[in-house]
Formats: sequence, structure tokens, C-alpha cells
Amino acid sequence: MNPRTKLGAVVAVAVMGVSGLTGSAGASPGTPDQRAVAGADRSIREHAEELRLAPGDALTPPTITSGPGGLRYLLYRRTHRGLPVHGGEVIVSTDRTGTVVNAVVTGQQATLNLGAAGVAPRVSAAEAAAKALGETAGTGEKAGYGVGTPRLLVHATTGRPRLAWEAVVTGGTQAAPVSRRVFVDALDGTVVESVDQIAHGIGNSRFNGNPVTIRTATSGGRYSMLDPSLPSLQCGGMSGTPYTKSTDNWGNGQGTNLETACVDVMFGAQKFSDMLALWMKRKGINGTGGGYPARVGLNTVDNQWNGSYVYFGHNQANREQLVSLDMVAHEYGHAVFDTSGVGGPARDAEGKALAESTGDIFGALTEHYVNHPADLDEPDYLVGEEVNMVGTGPIRYMFNPSLAGDPNCYPVPSGLDPHRAAGPQNHWFYLLAEGTNPVGKPVSPVCGGPSRLTGIGIVKAGQIFYSGLQLRSSAWTLGRSRLATVHAAKMLFTCAEVTATKAAWTAVNVGPQSGEDTC
Repeated sequence: MNPRTKLGAVVAVAVMGVSGLTGSAGASPGTPDQRAVAGADRSIREHAEELRLAPGDALTPPTITSGPGGLRYLLYRRTHRGLPVHGGEVIVSTDRTGTVVNAVVTGQQATLNLGAAGVAPRVSAAEAAAKALGETAGTGEKAGYGVGTPRLLVHATTGRPRLAWEAVVTGGTQAAPVSRRVFVDALDGTVVESVDQIAHGIGNSRFNGNPVTIRTATSGGRYSMLDPSLPSLQCGGMSGTPYTKSTDNWGNGQGTNLETACVDVMFGAQKFSDMLALWMKRKGINGTGGGYPARVGLNTVDNQWNGSYVYFGHNQANREQLVSLDMVAHEYGHAVFDTSGVGGPARDAEGKALAESTGDIFGALTEHYVNHPADLDEPDYLVGEEVNMVGTGPIRYMFNPSLAGDPNCYPVPSGLDPHRAAGPQNHWFYLLAEGTNPVGKPVSPVCGGPSRLTGIGIVKAGQIFYSGLQLRSSAWTLGRSRLATVHAAKMLFTCAEVTATKAAWTAVNVGPQSGEDTC
């Protein structure tokens, strides 16, 4: 053995039948990556017995990750007779030149020999799913839990490799979500291993206090900024890969630190999803139990939602990332807009303004749900005040949009930017939730109807708004939003809430619509 090579404490598999050691796609001859692949392949062959490579094994082309000082880490995935091998991965590290192999590691503890049974299961996938569900939820507690389609593999992290089904069970509550990987022996139906995938990481945030707790993922001794209870919610840099490290402690609380930005993104998105579940009875951000990935480090004074990802930029002074609680909820609010009613992005100017207003409303709702103290992103109806986006404080005032030069009421000038044209619906929402003269909160003017309105509370207002949004049609206008929210108020509450909904719309000059519900 090369004295520079250090095998992991548990490791190995045998060389016959090994494939996939032909280099990685895109690596040019003579580059450090190409040399690293060549050296890693050579070391794997040299140490095949220690790596417990067996007939029927194959290794995939490696994924290469760079580390400090130019070190490279090559991850090979193993299959056996076409099945994935849980624990069979091989990791090789090289120096900065790619020529010196420093370590070769695997988690596999025994050479695979499945005997006469081979890879033919005796326990069905359905039986394995039922076993996994019972293992996680317990007898009589299965309502609200779900189990994905089991995957057949070889479980090889113990001294006795076994053919097994892997099933992922999700459920629990918003306060205590569950995402558990259960491995069920495919021959006798016993539980081989049960792994809780949700870790509760400690984050050092910029806008939400310190420390905060965020849901992260753990696997193989590594932690990732990925929420197993909210599939697809993850956060990392502009490459799209979630941040990963050996400890579950993230960020340093500084405004220019991107890992810190991801702490605030994960915290905000998780709290937004929790609010939707508790107050709106919505399952996940996308409506079906999932979320959307985020990327931080966008080099512009802007945040963006592109229908699949959320991108977060920085403020004009480049001292803060735009990831305060309301800004995060605003961007994910676009995802709710796009997955409500007819779905998809808004198609015209008025619809786009309503989409921006939707983000602002969800930002205010999330702030009120979290209920931070005044020295953090406390509950209010200001937009972006914590990040000081362009150096002038809040970018929008929901209780009086004109304070930022935006229209308070309908109609809005033609060609107005959708963020500014969000004013009328933002103003309507404040009047519905708080009224014109709420105690301890800003006074809000009216443009029509009675001069004094009494609010019904932000939770009720949010439920009316959200339920109306689910009736969103292709041509979404302020008038259609009035129709839908009046109908929602009637379905959800009493005449008092219906009357308040109508009065708030009238106060922003969106009058009664044809076919509007009466009480």
C-alpha cells in the first residue's frame, strides 16, 4: 500500500467485474481532474480486495468535488448486479495536482455474497411499504403519513449485506415533521435499519436572531441545507448545489456571508410553509407537500422567481443579502401564486401587479406568524425594511402605498411597474385585516366608501385572500380578485366578514362586480 493512502475504518470490495473506471466526462487530458481520475482508478484497482469489490460490482464514473488547498474528492457509486449498494460508495481524495492519492474510503464492511437467493425478493414492495409505515407511524397513527415507492437495493453498511427494500416515510406535524428512511429485508421482512433524515441544524442568521433552528438533512456523517420534510427545498450558491458540511452549524451572522443568507432563506421558507399549513391548510409551498430550491449570491440588487428556483441578490450597498423574513416569503409567495387556480405566471400587467401584491401579503402573513420582537423582522406591513434595499428604508408601505410614490387605489397609471402597481391590493389587505385606525398601528386612508373601517384580523384576512386566490382565472384582475375574495368570505365566515371584504375593496375604488355574492 502506498504510505500516502489511508483506508477508512470500515471499507472495501473486490476487483473482478468492476466497470466505470474510464474517467469522467468533460475532463481534458492533462488537467488536474483527469489526473485525479486516472490516479483514483489506479488506486481502486490496487486496493480492490480492501475495498471488497466483488464479481457483479460496478462503479459509476466519479463526481468530483474541490476542497481547500486544491484537494479533490472523487465519489464513486457502487451497484451490484444492477442494484444500488447502500454503503458501497468509494471516496478517493487527491492532492492539488491530481497525481497523489491521499485516501481511499468506503463504508462497506463485507464483500457481497447474497447466496442462492441472489437479487430476487420474497417480500413484495407493497409489504415493505406497509412495514416501513408501521415502523414509523406506529399502530393507529398512520393517518397523515405517506410512504414513497420502495426501491430494491443491497444494504451493505453492516457486516451482513442483505437484499433490502428502501422506503421513505413522511408525515408528522409541522412542528415535528417526519422523514424516515426504512430498510426492510427483502427476504424475511424484518427492519434492517431505520434512519431519521431530518436534522435540526443550528443557524447563525442575519435577520432572525441567533441561534435559529432550521431543518436540514443528514447522510453519511454529512449535513446538507436540504429539508427532507419539504422536498426540493434546499439552499446553496449559484451552482444550484445545496451547501454541505461535516457539522450541522451554519453561517456566521454577517450580511455578506452567503451561508448565513441560506440560514435566513431556509428559516423563512420553512416558517412560510408552516404558516400555510396552519392558517391556510395548504400542503407545502407547491400545494402537494413540496418546496422549491433557492440560490444565493445573485449579483444584482434584486430577487427573482423563475418558476422553478428562487434567486436572492444583495442590497444596493452590497452589505446585506435580500433575505429578510418578508423578502423570502415574498419570493416563495410567487410560487403559491403560480400554483393557485389556473396556475402559471401572470399574463398581463394587472395580473403581474397582483402577483407582486401576493408576495407582499404572504410576507406580512409570515412575519405575523413568526412574531419576532421589534429588534428583528417584526410583524408589520412594511416591505423590505430590514434589508434597506436601495438605501431609503422600506420599498413599499402596504397601509399607505403612496408613501413610496405608489398608487393607493384603483385605477393605476398605464405602464406602471408591477411592484408599484401592487399598491391597491396591498392597501385592500391592510384595510381588511386592520381597518383605517387600528390601535398601535399606522392609520390607513381610503379612496371611497365609508371613512372608517374596522379590521377583522390578519389571520381571517389571510384566509379570505388565500381562498380567493385558489379561484384565480387566466385573466386575473382586481375586479376578479374582489369577486373571488367576497365568495371566499361567504364560504368561510359570516356576513360580518363578507361586508368587511366588500368595504375594503370599495375603499380602494374596486367597486361591486357583476355576479358578486350577497350575504
